[in-house]
Amino acid sequence: MHTHAMTLAAQRLQVLCAGIFSLMLTLGVARFAYTPMLPQMQAQAGLGVADAGWLAAINYVGYLSGALLASFISDLKLKDLLYRWGIVLAVASTALMATTTDFWIWGLSRYVAGLSSAAGMLLGSALILNWLMRHGQRSELGIQFSGIGIGIALGAALIALLNQWLDWRGEWLAFSALAVLLAIPALRWLPPPDTSGRTTTGAAMPDNPPSRLYLQVFMAAYFCAGIGYVVSATFIVAIVEQLPGLSGRGNLAFLLLGIGAAPACIIWDLFARRFGDLNALISAALLQVLGILLPVLDHSLWAALTGAWLFGATFIGMVSLVLTMAGRYYPTRPARMMGRMTLAYGLAQIIGPALTGVLATRFGGYAVGLWCAAAVMLLGCGLLYGLKFIERRDRRHTTEATASACLSLGGKNE
Repeated sequence: MHTHAMTLAAQRLQVLCAGIFSLMLTLGVARFAYTPMLPQMQAQAGLGVADAGWLAAINYVGYLSGALLASFISDLKLKDLLYRWGIVLAVASTALMATTTDFWIWGLSRYVAGLSSAAGMLLGSALILNWLMRHGQRSELGIQFSGIGIGIALGAALIALLNQWLDWRGEWLAFSALAVLLAIPALRWLPPPDTSGRTTTGAAMPDNPPSRLYLQVFMAAYFCAGIGYVVSATFIVAIVEQLPGLSGRGNLAFLLLGIGAAPACIIWDLFARRFGDLNALISAALLQVLGILLPVLDHSLWAALTGAWLFGATFIGMVSLVLTMAGRYYPTRPARMMGRMTLAYGLAQIIGPALTGVLATRFGGYAVGLWCAAAVMLLGCGLLYGLKFIERRDRRHTTEATASACLSLGGKNE
């Protein structure tokens, strides 16, 4: 028994590490390396502010395409196959950035990187959550999602280290080498999926979907979270670089963002266990508003770095909590609701960077875009609070329906 428990613990660690490395690769490198690389690409490769916004938007079109695909796939073996292809595409899209200065080829790279990040985030998370629930483990994604923060911090540290020796092209090649190293455990350590609808103890894994109204309001709130997230995530380095006296400090802000994100999901999991998922989401969203606005309200280095750290500590916690909730509603096909939620988040991520790039060109800075993002986030907080009332209403309706069915059955027996 003890040996079996040890084996299961070792298996769990290996599966979670596969998830950590996959997110370090698909999000930390394939997606987020672009953000700290922006200043160099603008200075050395002739990338304009508006074009930078469009490339970020193209990335999210890829992410949205992947989310749409994930929402239609219920076959676990197909999910596993597409996850593995996503890992390969993450490496290829990173290497492609170094080969050209053509905007459209960069656009293709960002689109493919978006597809790969959906594979890592949604398909990888769905496969890992399914494995955890099937083996009687706690259904939380916090440990796996630390990979995003570690990947972001590692990318920022790599740029700080290599900046003095390499140009923008050399740094993309260094990221490509890192991508290959991360791909190996991401592919080897995730076991093929078990397609039976039961846990290892033989218990059934029934789906328990929320009401249509709950899902619609939840998706609207997550859309607002997507706007708040994407503006800071895409432009945080460029925003800090533009602040008076802070030129050259943008990468430090991105490093702190990653450091804030790495342990955040585990902390938010513990918070949700104690106070409930919705209370954790609302708290994270309010703190994220503060993180977005700090660099605008106070132009000091302290405010910029605290804002970046706060943003890192909240945005990924919200994503992890939402995807974990989706997995609990649909244990046999978690990617279905994950995909739908991510469609809402992804739509925001297409609109956000393009609009912020246009506003930055028009107003000569990012302040207007950040104020807009914070306002939308506050609206999202209101929608999340409204979910508490919908949840109570749904619970009451379920209780009444059960009582009515029992009365009806009792009447027939008489």
